[in-house]
Amino acid sequence: MAESVHNIDRYMLDFRQIVSNGRKKIGILIGAGAPVSINVGTPEQYEPLIPNIEGLTKKVKESLQGEELGSFSSIEKQLKNSNIERVLSEIRTLSEVIGENKIHGLDANGHKALSESICKEIKNVVDKPLPSSNNPYIELVSWINGMNRSYGVEIFTTNYDLLCEEALEKTKTPYFDGFSGSKMAFFDPSSISKNDLPPRWVRLWKLHGSIGWTSNDEGETIRIPVCEKSVMVYPSHIKYSQTQAAPFSSLFERLKNFLLEPDTLLITTGFSFADAHISSKISECLAANPTSAVFAFQYKTLEDETFATGLAAKNPNLSVYCKNGAVINSIQAKWKRGSLPNKDWEQIQTEFLNNKDEFLLGDFKLLARFLAIAGGDIIKPKLPESEGIDE
Repeated sequence: MAESVHNIDRYMLDFRQIVSNGRKKIGILIGAGAPVSINVGTPEQYEPLIPNIEGLTKKVKESLQGEELGSFSSIEKQLKNSNIERVLSEIRTLSEVIGENKIHGLDANGHKALSESICKEIKNVVDKPLPSSNNPYIELVSWINGMNRSYGVEIFTTNYDLLCEEALEKTKTPYFDGFSGSKMAFFDPSSISKNDLPPRWVRLWKLHGSIGWTSNDEGETIRIPVCEKSVMVYPSHIKYSQTQAAPFSSLFERLKNFLLEPDTLLITTGFSFADAHISSKISECLAANPTSAVFAFQYKTLEDETFATGLAAKNPNLSVYCKNGAVINSIQAKWKRGSLPNKDWEQIQTEFLNNKDEFLLGDFKLLARFLAIAGGDIIKPKLPESEGIDE
């Protein structure tokens, strides 16, 4: 029996029709890989607007000095495949258990101070404005605004930055993020659960908090223009328990409710599926609601996207699109070009496929461009059903 393949043209034609349909209920999950796609350096020297976890680890380490730097380096050497999440988890654990004893050169108070230094630098690194030139966040909003919609688009993001807010405000797009008010906006969970805003309003749900969130004297989370200490779920072993408390529990409940609604589509970009507390929630909802679907656009190959492909193997309504192939209907196969559905398709094909037959939409920048161009442009011809998967 011949090896299975996925016809990339058929699936991209279908996807283009879906995102050009204003009657579809669509959500977008934006992960940490999205701002990495924006180059603020030179063509010769790539510098991401906000780095990935490896770049973030490097920048945090460079910000430390003296005993804190020594302790960080010592922990980093001890851990296998260390990154900022593993190092911060170890530091927080030590701060809770060692008391006056010194490990890696610091006692419990020293590790607590180191944890605070790391969190402060993480906030500094992600506090970046959008480039003044055209960028994928603006193009994403352009697609959202490009058609009359029956349902408001919902943006879920694990990122702390204010890039989505800035793009929405630059384009004068009304949005709701769970807070009401202006001077010291208060969190309103009942508005999230009702979700009864007009369709032209974008819903923005920040699953891990934001650099613009802080706590008031009563310990409640509020949103203000600038704050010294932010309410955020920092990368460490306590992420799951933190998301079970307010205000994060209401935001995760919204993600769950969205996926349990009939005929919904969640598009993920820049998200590795390594966050088990999010991946498990998605998997649970997909199993409970076969009419919902997730399209995951991944930057790397099938072999490198094991978190996403492993989840897709168990959930047929989760489709994972990688550089060299996909997992669709739980079948993993490499890409293959199909017959052109119309005379304009060869030009459209260059938006999602390069001359090496590598799928391009795992890059947030190119996915946003694809959506912006597709907005309002429905292509009628369809490929034959048999051209989806060849055996």
